[in-house]
Amino acid sequence: MDFVFGLPKDSEGNTGNVVFVDRLSKMAHLAAVPDSIDAEGTAKLFIDRVFCQHGLPVAIVSDRYIRFTGKFWKSIFKVLSTRLDMSTADHPQTDGQTERVNSVIY
Repeated sequence: MDFVFGLPKDSEGNTGNVVFVDRLSKMAHLAAVPDSIDAEGTAKLFIDRVFCQHGLPVAIVSDRYIRFTGKFWKSIFKVLSTRLDMSTADHPQTDGQTERVNSVIY
């Protein structure tokens, strides 16, 4: 999972995308988001866009972006019996598939 911000505004005023990449199928799921998107909104998008098509993942790889490291996410993962695997800072190879999708967006 990752965010891309700084995009031109869409018709709803969104200037970002949240990017979810299923590592098995390599399928990318994009959702337009406002700069003010929070963890709860991101979780809802994840459930609607990814969970419904691929089921519950064993692990989720993300960079150390603040929107994924809060208490809300910890409680979500506890309830869903999954874990968040944080990538190493300044090591985009850890989540390279998502980074490649991000490079296409820009």
